[in-house]
Parts: sequence; C-alpha cells; structure tokens
Amino acid sequence: MSSPSKMPRYNVHNDGLGPYAVFYCDRCSREYRSQPDVAKTVVNDIGRDMVSGFLRKIPLVGGAVADNVVGQDPRYVYNLTPAQVDSAWGQVKERFRECPTCSQIVCVSDFDEQSGYCQDDSPRKNEIAESQAEQAGKMVKGFAAAFGLDQAFKQVGESVKSASATAAAAASQTARCPKDGVMAAPGTKFCPECGTAMIQPSSVNCPKCGKPTLGAKFCPECGAKVEAAPVAAVCSSCGAQTKGAKFCPECGTKTS
Repeated sequence: MSSPSKMPRYNVHNDGLGPYAVFYCDRCSREYRSQPDVAKTVVNDIGRDMVSGFLRKIPLVGGAVADNVVGQDPRYVYNLTPAQVDSAWGQVKERFRECPTCSQIVCVSDFDEQSGYCQDDSPRKNEIAESQAEQAGKMVKGFAAAFGLDQAFKQVGESVKSASATAAAAASQTARCPKDGVMAAPGTKFCPECGTAMIQPSSVNCPKCGKPTLGAKFCPECGAKVEAAPVAAVCSSCGAQTKGAKFCPECGTKTS
C-alpha cells in the first residue's frame, strides 16, 4: 500500500486544547481529524501562569510585557506551521488512498483495495454497487424487524402482488392492437389509434357449467377448475415460433 502523493483539502480547528487539522475525503467529504498537542498546551499554560505572574510582580514591567515574554496561547491559535501540518497529515494519511485514474485522495471506504482504484473508477463498479444495495436492503429489513414493521412491509408486498395479478387478469380480457399495443374493450374490431385489426381476448368457458371464466383458474360461477388448453409452440397460420404466447407475435393468430 503506497501513501498518497499529496494531501487532501483540510481546515484547522481548535476546541480549547490546541490547534489540529481536519482532512476531508475528496469523494464523500468524510472527516479525519489529527490530535492536538495537548501535553504541550498544558505545559505552556502552566509556564505562562508562572512566568506571567512573576513578571507582573516586578515594578515597571507590567502585564503587557509579561504577555509578550510568554508568547501566544495555544488555546486560541487557529493556524499550523507547515511542519505541524505535515505532522498532522502523518497521523491520518493511512486512512486515505490515491486513485491512479482521477488522482483524487479518497478515504478507505470509497476505495476498492482489490482493484487499486476509487469506487467510481473501479472495474468492479457494478459489483460494488450491487453489494452496497444488498447491504442496504439487509439494513432496512433489520430496522423493520427491530421496530415491528416487517409484517407491515410483507402485507404491502402481498397487496402489490395481488394488484398486479388483478391488472394482468384485466389486461388479458381486453382487445389489443398488435402494432402499437393499444388496449380497448372486448369486441373492438380496429385500433382507435392506427386502424389495425385488434386481437380479441381469448374466451374460455367453464367445462362444467359453460359460463365465461374471464381468465380465472377456477370458474367464478361453480368453482370448477379450468384446464387451459396447451399453447402451440409454432403458429398454425404463418409457422413462426410463438415462444409460449397465446397469440402469434408475427401475425396475431390465436395459438391455442
């Protein structure tokens, strides 16, 4: 693992214990902080109190001269010397990588160690995205289970499946244009958009009572199971492969 050839962007902060640097990932802006020199701040603070108090007791010296002698208080410093910046960078640079393609300095979370590129330029980009999506899905399921929402999500999923099945059944009972896919009420002979002859929905009657089943697997009138006729693999009209479709994709002829 090679160290980055340069530093990412950074700011200098001070929380009262001395200045420190905060370095930012070029991709996600995640923060990585160096540690202030707390020991130096404490030592300087003690020395300042002792020297300042001693000088203030000397006639003709005064507080202003005492402050100049003891120097700047680290607790209120908001800048670092180049050497201090290098030292701060040395504390956190192991958490950064440099992408050879885009030259961005990114944190290890945004770097693909296996390929040696950032996640945006990695040849495994799609694989990483799928893995992240899978992890996110597991997290959502975990939170849902923790708060008792998993059953609610399950019910929503079942409702969506039921609605999709209902919509599919309704679509199977409509006339359809083989050219542009426009659907219309059963019995409509020509497409209202382009004038092409419409394909009519299959009409399957119950083998027991003879009532229309409307695409249902069991007769709505008597409950008898409706056995659908096998779908032909080749169109009887044009000879094209139907691939299991109820109507030939080439000429629209009914295949069953």
